[in-house]
Amino acid sequence: MTRDMRELDLPQLRRIVADQARPLGFATVSGAHLYGFPSVDSDVDLRGTHVLPAAEVVGLRTGPETLTRSWLDDGAEIDLVTHDIGKFCRLLLQRNGYVAEQLLSPLVVTSSELHREMVDLAPHCLTRFHAHHYLGFARTQQRVFDTTGELKPLLYTFRVLLTGLHLMRSGEVVADLRELRLLVHEAPDYLGELIAAKAGGEHARADLVPEDRLLADIEAAQTALESAQESSKLPERATAEPALHDLVVRSRFN
Repeated sequence: MTRDMRELDLPQLRRIVADQARPLGFATVSGAHLYGFPSVDSDVDLRGTHVLPAAEVVGLRTGPETLTRSWLDDGAEIDLVTHDIGKFCRLLLQRNGYVAEQLLSPLVVTSSELHREMVDLAPHCLTRFHAHHYLGFARTQQRVFDTTGELKPLLYTFRVLLTGLHLMRSGEVVADLRELRLLVHEAPDYLGELIAAKAGGEHARADLVPEDRLLADIEAAQTALESAQESSKLPERATAEPALHDLVVRSRFN
């Protein structure tokens, strides 16, 4: 029998990631648990960084920039994906909201001084052009929803649009749809009902709200995000590159 994966066993996850072959800068929980709508059968998505030593970066034989590990725990699938610190920081500077959410996830499995420094620098990586990431991600998920009619891509669509809206207005990354419902006034009032329905299974159908209303609310959130980008006080460019460069160099020799 598969364990109900709506609740996380963080101590168990810490024991598991402690066995990694490469030293970790951090590992956090991403995916549905971070986004606030896990199901009983949700996978657990762990994301983070590992640190390659200098000898595996500057020589002819380089180490792996990305490591992936998957396993089953009491019937539940757990995935751990880590990027080398250099790759992760490059992604962070490329207006990638996905890695910013991983770095700033409140569901911390393992941390370090390196992680804390990166968290401190994260606000200096956020720009108004992160809106493009969220708009693009929303369009992709909406196409999946149009094809499958399932709640998961629908909730992802609303989640990324509301995350983008809140970021443009406040400069704060919030990935949990339950919080975003309260923070963003464009959030439809039926989101709580959809989240509750999704808890029963990953492939639950999105038939609780008329489709024409869903599409109208998605379009309204997209328009609001485009407008929020134009008026956002976030900078056009990240300013953390020099500090992140120094951090990456130091990490290679510790």
